[in-house]
Amino acid sequence: MNWSEQAWQEITPIYKNILEMPFIVELTEGTLDIQKFQFYMAQDSAYLEHFGRALALIGARAYHIQDALTFMRFGENAIIVENALHESYFADFGLTARGQIQPACHHYIHFLKSTAALDTVEVGMAALLPCFWIYKQVGDYIYSAKSQRDNPYQKWIDTYAGEEFGNEVKKAIGICDRIASATTIDMRQKMTEAFVTAARLEYDFWNAAYTLRTW
Repeated sequence: MNWSEQAWQEITPIYKNILEMPFIVELTEGTLDIQKFQFYMAQDSAYLEHFGRALALIGARAYHIQDALTFMRFGENAIIVENALHESYFADFGLTARGQIQPACHHYIHFLKSTAALDTVEVGMAALLPCFWIYKQVGDYIYSAKSQRDNPYQKWIDTYAGEEFGNEVKKAIGICDRIASATTIDMRQKMTEAFVTAARLEYDFWNAAYTLRTW
């Protein structure tokens, strides 16, 4: 069993809870309250900027030049391409600004940036992986379970269930597996711990949007 398979086993209960949480259930059905989706989009827009910075930082620290280029491209995609999607959502759903970064977003982005800056590159890559992988899995799940009615959130669903995003996820998983195979058992355990923490923060991010949790 490679590192990514073992790490995903560790977060299986968290992922199951994500699929069953009200935010994801109602997003799938197209019944999610617009105020909750607005809150989510504003926070996610802020998150992606800092996620992109953390990806670029890992790119600068990566051991191999190809990994460096890949992570820098990941960062560019997070900041430019996905923010463009959010700008269209801002117009569609009546948002004019991100507003203040709220607790769940604040916690998550500072975990990622501090891990990317201060931990080893291996641990930093592992911490960044759940945002790719969980979003892809959730996107595929929602897409396959979509109702027959028109879903106002279909654009978001299509983005994360799409083939292009899936290819990026495979690249990120592949890099993590390769570097995990070349390191120590202790380092792989630290990678897994960072992966699990980030998965918990993924759950908390969506839950905070559903409850409209602020400072």
